[in-house]
Amino acid sequence: MADKKENFPTHPTFVGKKVFLRPATPEDVANFHHWFIQSEPQSQTAHPLPFYTVAEASERFKKAEKSNERQAFTIVLKEGKTPVGKISFFNYNTLNLSAELGILLDPDHRQKGLAKDAMLILINYLFRYRNLNKVYCETADFNTGAINLLEALDFKLDGTLRNHHFFNGEFHNKFVYSLLRFEI
Repeated sequence: MADKKENFPTHPTFVGKKVFLRPATPEDVANFHHWFIQSEPQSQTAHPLPFYTVAEASERFKKAEKSNERQAFTIVLKEGKTPVGKISFFNYNTLNLSAELGILLDPDHRQKGLAKDAMLILINYLFRYRNLNKVYCETADFNTGAINLLEALDFKLDGTLRNHHFFNGEFHNKFVYSLLRFEI
């Protein structure tokens, strides 16, 4: 007897080995907010952060203009269909055919290959269906988890922004990594 193929509430393009991606909803914002706060927020960006309540963050999400040039997805475990993270593309450039990627995973679900699976899904989508030439990520030099993830996905280090990220009373370098379509 043939194995029954499981259906997921998303397009087949967005199904990986361990997770699937679905468009983020206002209901997901509470999880995103919680994971972000748990992840030492200012370590995630070199820009000053206004802090919002969950209600304020949800309202901002609802009011954000829908766009083909940026989108957030919820990372969901295939087994149990539990949301475990957020992944997005933004800074979409129609001239350069490039976009920046960002990912946030529930701290309880890190080190399990879920971020890599989610990144592969989104990269595949952007290269195959959005015809991008390049995806890139920025991360601070102290974020070894992100650096290891990007290098495991064969991203190349494009450059260093020196003393670009102020965190915990010190300046840190910021790394820019990219992956080109022909490199996958």
